[in-house]
Amino acid sequence: MAALIEVDDHTDRAIEFAARMANLTKGEVVARLVEQASMPPFAPPVTEASGSVDVINVYADYAGHRTQGAYDPVTTRIDITSGPLAGRNFKTPTGAARAVVAHYNPVISPNRNGWKFWILSDGSGRSLQRVRHS
Repeated sequence: MAALIEVDDHTDRAIEFAARMANLTKGEVVARLVEQASMPPFAPPVTEASGSVDVINVYADYAGHRTQGAYDPVTTRIDITSGPLAGRNFKTPTGAARAVVAHYNPVISPNRNGWKFWILSDGSGRSLQRVRHS
């Protein structure tokens, strides 16, 4: 039995946009959000051989384009690995986010919070903010 959940218009538009970007239904987006909220905090993978932290694969969907990257939690650097910006690296997730926005939509302000802009490629739908070290 399906249940209805009432949300305000702004939230409904945000869910609809997320569904369109991820090629999901609005119900699937909500189900993922509920699942994500009930997951334990993410811990970056550690290689046993060296004890160092691996890079974390991330992506960003912006203006109908997906850009993939690799985040280094030690340096906070993001290397862009796909699309027109492939091969470029940025000292911070915010710098990388601004470059993506400026590339695809140069007429608007590129200011973005990179920690929320980049999404973990592990299928969880969580933002890079979840692995940020204070």
